[in-house]
Amino acid sequence: MKKTAQNPYLPLWEYVPDGEPRVFGDRLYVYGSHDRSGGDFFCLEDYVVWSASVDDLSDWRREGISYRRDQDPHNPGGKWELFAPDVVRGSDGRYYLFYCLRMREEFGVAVSDTPAGPFTFYGHIRRPDGSIFDACMPYDPSVLVDDDGQVYLYYGFGSQQITSWYGVAFSEGCMMVRLSGDFLTVLSEPKCLIPRQECTAGTGYEGHGYVEAPSMRKIGGRYYLVYSSEVSHELCYGVSDRPDGDFVYGGVILSNGDMGLGGRTYPVYPLGNNHGGLVEVRGQYYLFYQRHTRCNQFSRQGCAEKVTILPDGSIPQVEVTTCGLNGGPLPAAGTWSAALCCHLTAEDPSAMLRYRELDPALHPCVWEDIQAPEPEQRTQYVHNIRSGTTVGFKYFSGEAEKLAFSLRGEGSGALEVRLDAPEGEPVGQAEVTPGRTWHTVMADAAFSGTHGVYLTFRGTGSIDLRDMTFC
Repeated sequence: MKKTAQNPYLPLWEYVPDGEPRVFGDRLYVYGSHDRSGGDFFCLEDYVVWSASVDDLSDWRREGISYRRDQDPHNPGGKWELFAPDVVRGSDGRYYLFYCLRMREEFGVAVSDTPAGPFTFYGHIRRPDGSIFDACMPYDPSVLVDDDGQVYLYYGFGSQQITSWYGVAFSEGCMMVRLSGDFLTVLSEPKCLIPRQECTAGTGYEGHGYVEAPSMRKIGGRYYLVYSSEVSHELCYGVSDRPDGDFVYGGVILSNGDMGLGGRTYPVYPLGNNHGGLVEVRGQYYLFYQRHTRCNQFSRQGCAEKVTILPDGSIPQVEVTTCGLNGGPLPAAGTWSAALCCHLTAEDPSAMLRYRELDPALHPCVWEDIQAPEPEQRTQYVHNIRSGTTVGFKYFSGEAEKLAFSLRGEGSGALEVRLDAPEGEPVGQAEVTPGRTWHTVMADAAFSGTHGVYLTFRGTGSIDLRDMTFC
């Protein structure tokens, strides 16, 4: 089968959330934090960089570890995790990595001669008097080097409740300061560009106040500030004609559960915090974001979708898909991992709104067997599929007469196949019988054209689904 791009766009054993996409030369680089499959907290691993040719977004290359948390001299022994980073190119041709450590009130900067790294420690951002810059909760740095060379740093964390747990300050919203050309010296006082939840009345940001994850891009003469709102699963944006103020609420670009899209009130996939940014590749814009696995917030994977910027500058909300960066549907041929699903719902969709309470022993989720010593040897699948669970993929195109499914578990019943929507009449079904090891079941389900594929289990007990094959 010809290689295709898909969601998640990296191998399923890799967990790089908080992705900041940047094009340097002829390659697209993604800089993010680094989760651990089965981890019990965010960002337990050191930074890694992945890149792809701008001419082939299906062929991702792991550049290796780019920066270790113990490289920061204020983090002896690597005690604190590396949270979401950003990278920009300086006027000297070098590449500058901006980062923060877990709830530490300072920013670090590292530098490399190449965009892939490795990076070496460069310094901490300071005031002109040499003191550490610690105003308004330094967190989630995003950096813009404007056309005139002026450098802007956007940052902030707006949850008063969470910052109180750590005994640190919270931000009024998305903050901005100007930096000198050395990327280390603050030249202005912090300014709030987008208000946090408690300060949105009369601003146009009501219901979508800033919490975290700013990502700034200049597109067509406008400045787009993407951020994660008080509705944590969505990425919203503000837009302005200037980089340092007058940002007007633009809307929601994406929810990682498709909430709000077409009036949807229940998620199509387990919800969770979101972080990402916009990038242009060969004239097409994409939004990078993250999805959640294992029914928790600590094993996140990077995804991306095509977006459209309309002539008036607005960006309509886009749906989550399986095909992502592919530029079109995936071929309805060969075998596809069930862990590529973009739709995963339980029989009671209201339970998915309480996403911090989901239990993988009771709810379906993308899972990974982590016993294998090397990540590349691990198996990913959809876990704990019970009666009424629907697993969906958007979109496939081609011709097939049957679908085969590799599954295991004590469940028995039927796996119903539907096209285009999870409701409606099944076009086929596979009989499910208990089995502790992976085994194949078949469904006579004729496939022709371009469709979403939805699989609903009806029966007793639970099953795991490893993959789906077009026959």
